[in-house]
Amino acid sequence: MEIVPKPNSSDGSRSIALTSVEQWQEGAVTRVQDYLAVEEPLEIRLGDVALSVTMRTPGHDRELVAGFLVTEGIISGRDELKKLEAAEGVSAGNTMSVELTTAGESLSAQSQRSFMATSSCGICGKATIDSIRSRGIKAPNRELRLNAQILCALPDKLRQHQAVFGRTGGLHAAAAFNTAGELLVIREDIGRHNAVDKVIGWALLNDRLPLSDVALMVSGRGGFEIVQKALVAGIPVLASVSAPSSLAVQLAREFSMTLVGFLRGQRFVIYSGERRIGG
Repeated sequence: MEIVPKPNSSDGSRSIALTSVEQWQEGAVTRVQDYLAVEEPLEIRLGDVALSVTMRTPGHDRELVAGFLVTEGIISGRDELKKLEAAEGVSAGNTMSVELTTAGESLSAQSQRSFMATSSCGICGKATIDSIRSRGIKAPNRELRLNAQILCALPDKLRQHQAVFGRTGGLHAAAAFNTAGELLVIREDIGRHNAVDKVIGWALLNDRLPLSDVALMVSGRGGFEIVQKALVAGIPVLASVSAPSSLAVQLAREFSMTLVGFLRGQRFVIYSGERRIGG
């Protein structure tokens, strides 16, 4: 059966595909059109070197790559980016070309390794708390306070703005909110790590890092790499609708981040940094 991608995102990328399927309901079978979330590989090239390949939903690719470069410690600021654009040629659309301002475009010893990411698990198994410590990451803003009722409203606001999820049911989302509960940015992707990188990349490209005055809301669970990425971006509050992992909790506690899980309705669990939640 043919699967037809449809341009639909704000930057013209094809994040939704349409296909014909057979639907069974109460014994009756009908042929209907169904929407699918698009999943395609994106290669990140640093000069002539293939730095990473990640499976992602097309859309906001510049933000995705910018966020990836920051959260992986390859760059620390926008001024280190000389060029970030879609590559030309046969792989156009699925390859992003990066040039850095640093001499020789050499990677740090920590980053001199092969990056291979999947949409489901990010850069699996490569990161440890020791590696986070070695990067000199500081604890996020200790002065931020967030009202509990504002926190409880974030999941519904996230869901209301998940345009592609509403049509496909197959995407994760990450969104940054200010302390008044106002949405600053939301990004969707088939990979939860990619959605977070897109938000952080948005902040980098708009000179908003560190995100020291926001709460990050993510769909799904709060895993170690989500916490790690949020810490790199200086985010003081991370909330998810599901459970965090043990390593995520350990990392959040060590760096005094507020980590909230099971945020649903009028209930949530604070695993770390309870002092930032009031009311």
